[in-house]
Amino acid sequence: MPDRGRVARQRRHTQYFLRHARRAAPVFLDTDVDMTRVVAHRDAAAADGRRYSFTSYVLWSATRVLEHHPECNAAVGSGLVPRLLHTPEIRPKVAMDRTVDGVRSVLSASLPDLRGAGLDDIQRELTRLRETPLDELAEFRGIRALHRMPVRVGWWAFRASMARLNSRPKLMGTVAVSSLGHRAVTGFHAVGGTTLTVNIGQVRPVPIVRDGSVESAPVMRLNLCFDHRVVDGAEAADVLTEIKETLEAGPQPHHSSLPPTSADPLQEHPRP
Repeated sequence: MPDRGRVARQRRHTQYFLRHARRAAPVFLDTDVDMTRVVAHRDAAAADGRRYSFTSYVLWSATRVLEHHPECNAAVGSGLVPRLLHTPEIRPKVAMDRTVDGVRSVLSASLPDLRGAGLDDIQRELTRLRETPLDELAEFRGIRALHRMPVRVGWWAFRASMARLNSRPKLMGTVAVSSLGHRAVTGFHAVGGTTLTVNIGQVRPVPIVRDGSVESAPVMRLNLCFDHRVVDGAEAADVLTEIKETLEAGPQPHHSSLPPTSADPLQEHPRP
């Protein structure tokens, strides 16, 4: 006989989120990123005992880019004419694979304002969220409370919290970042419940053309989902392009053999 059991209560927050996310008007853009400089920086840092995930580099890049695109750093409410809340804070929401009371679940947490944050600050936040026991993380108290509520009450509580635009950046973040690149996933498309969602695929060696010759390089597929209620395609394309260019320029070389870049890519393409 088939198992007709209900969805585990540890995944109820995902069901509530999916109902909320149906209101979005998602459009997806893809690009490939040459991660040569990032990998060189990462390897050199690891040799000095400093470890960074690829997600940290994407967060570092996306945060810098969004400072130049404040209209994309917005929360949107429902209605015939959507209400918008723009905030100067850039609070990425990250999705994590965690086990809750024996059930594998996706949990998301909004990071602090990352304007001006360096890789060390970003990695420290990611490590804290991934390695600290769930019961000790204040970021997940609301989710755990939803799990304990009856389904109808939980959905009402979730919907009521999402309706308060002023609290949305703290609850949902202002940009979502999700990665499946630790597995054999070259790219994927997901809606993170924010105006922009950055989806990270696997970094893998592929042939590319550089200076007229074919060579192997570590390349990452990067996807940007944007909510068309808030942002148009041209603006979103600018954001994705600038995230790509910032990653390809890389952070300041960490004792790397690669020469430093001559200019900041965000300054090479000033906005009109």
